Amino acid sequence: MSPQRRRRLLARLRHLMHPVSGAALARGLGVSRQVIVQDVAVLRAAGHGILATPRGYVVERERPPRTEAVLAVRHGRAETADELNALVDLGLEVVDVIVEHPVYGEMRGLLHLTSREDVARFVARLARSRAGLLSATTGGVHLHTVRGPRRELVARARSEMRRRGYLIGR
Repeated sequence: MSPQRRRRLLARLRHLMHPVSGAALARGLGVSRQVIVQDVAVLRAAGHGILATPRGYVVERERPPRTEAVLAVRHGRAETADELNALVDLGLEVVDVIVEHPVYGEMRGLLHLTSREDVARFVARLARSRAGLLSATTGGVHLHTVRGPRRELVARARSEMRRRGYLIGR
C-alpha cells in the first residue's frame, strides 16, 4: 500500500464537493477498485471522515447546526420512493436507514439523500441490483435519521409520515 497514493486519494476526495464512485477514483489513480476500497479503509482507520454512500465516496464536511431526528416507519418496497420523496420534499436529508436484525443487531445503511433526483437514483439502483431492502428482514419496520435546518420540518415530516400511514408510534 502506498502512503503517497492514499494522500492523493484523500486530496481528491477533499477537493470534490460531491460523491465519487470507487471505480472513478480507481481510474483516476491507475489502480483497481479493490485498492481504493482498501485505501479508504486505511484512511478511515486513521481518523479521516470518509463516507461510503450509494453515490460513492465523500469526505464529511463541517455543516451548520441542523436538527436531527429518528423516525420509526413501516412500509413495503412499493412505497419506498413515496416515503423518501416525501421527506426530501420537506427539505430534509435522509441520512440513513436502520434495522434491528435478529442475529446481527443494528444494521445501518448510509443514504444521504437530499433531492428527488437522489431518490430516483437510489430506487433505480435498487431495482437494477435486485437487492432487498434492509427492512425486508423486519417486516418493513425501519428507522430513518433525518436532518434539516429547522425543527418544524422534522415535526412536519412526522405528520406527513403519519398521514401516509408509515409512521410507527407517536
